Amino acid sequence: MPELPAARQTNCRESNFDRKAPLDSARRLEAFQVMAKPIGPICNLDCKYCFYLEKEKLYGQSNWTMPDEVLENYIRQYIESQSVPVVSFAWQGGEPTLLGVEFFRKAVALQKRYAAGKQIINLFQTNGVLLDDRWGGFLAENQFLVGISIDGPRELHDHHRVSKGGQPTFDRVRRGVECLKKYQVEFNTLTTVHRHNGDHPLAVYRFLKEIGSGYLQFIPIVERASRVPDPNGLVLVGPDSTADAEVSPWSVQPLQYGQFLCTIFDEWVRQDVGRCFIQTFDVALESWVGLPQSLCVFRETCGAAAVMEHNGDVYSCDHFVYPEHRLGNILQAPLASLMNSTAQRTFGADKRDRLPRQCRECEVLFACNGECPKHRFLRTPDGEPGLNYLCAGYKLFFRHVDPYMRFMAEELSCGRPPANVMEWTRRLDEMHTNPRQAAL
Repeated sequence: MPELPAARQTNCRESNFDRKAPLDSARRLEAFQVMAKPIGPICNLDCKYCFYLEKEKLYGQSNWTMPDEVLENYIRQYIESQSVPVVSFAWQGGEPTLLGVEFFRKAVALQKRYAAGKQIINLFQTNGVLLDDRWGGFLAENQFLVGISIDGPRELHDHHRVSKGGQPTFDRVRRGVECLKKYQVEFNTLTTVHRHNGDHPLAVYRFLKEIGSGYLQFIPIVERASRVPDPNGLVLVGPDSTADAEVSPWSVQPLQYGQFLCTIFDEWVRQDVGRCFIQTFDVALESWVGLPQSLCVFRETCGAAAVMEHNGDVYSCDHFVYPEHRLGNILQAPLASLMNSTAQRTFGADKRDRLPRQCRECEVLFACNGECPKHRFLRTPDGEPGLNYLCAGYKLFFRHVDPYMRFMAEELSCGRPPANVMEWTRRLDEMHTNPRQAAL
């Protein structure tokens, strides 16, 4: 799935590439993120819920390897357009390991050629099944931060994440994880939350800790499937589609997702704060502290994180790879101009400007900000469009964590570690005290 490994952090966990300024129509972006897909949507797995596999129909070609001209232009333009000392490259797919180690050796060599004194970081998302000693050595040598896609223990992972022949992949992914550990490659885990594993939060959480993941991302699977493919042959539709579409049977349910997060949070806040970093929880703490959220889905505006296909086409977001959201091609227009274009600024501002009144008046707006526009396909009770499908789940979660977040925010403001919340929570448990009342 097109998400990315997050970078190391001391108190909170954040994605290095997500902490960009929100898109502001009054100024030019000093930094932005482009997720590169050097092999497009091509993958060696056939995950039943993947929204990106069908993007192959937009191009209909046989050779999906990013041409050398595109690769060099991308690396040069991307580094030159970033007015920051650290530049993060994010490599996705499809499955990028299909390109082989040599492709990425070439990419690293080009980064060194055009670095101009800037520090380069590489972030690499993989399903892990092709990782071997050669990959382990390369990733370690070049200090790649790797994200491994794994959905929990065997029975939960193999339900959807299967090979092209429909065979289970759990054992191969576990071997990939062990390869990373052998070569001491930094990694985190990306776990999609869907209808099947959404009822097993603690089984998923405890398993991820058992395999050595200290940095966890939980990504909700929400897709709508049209009864009839569009002119490009796409079945999964965007939030503004008027096609006759229904939420897919594998999509997580709103309250199911909220309860999934709450259940894991309850164990984390008692045992693992400061030891295990969970992206959603860390970003929530940023909200309570009053910092800009480091994850785009929870920011007030977006638009500073685009996606580039193998041929150089740039789209507003990896969840909006549709013809109407194509910004242009880097061989025909500078990358910086595409990211600062009117179309991209409008896309980013719409996240805030198109919120329905119910969201603008919501008590958890400061933490949620309407979440990802991809999920805003419902109507409010008074008929206004733009309500997020996961709204009920996020309300449940943010209300649940409020007293704990307030305590941790206070600890941070006083220069104390937020991990003190574990002792505070244990004392409340012993006294059977309501944490919400204790935080008042």
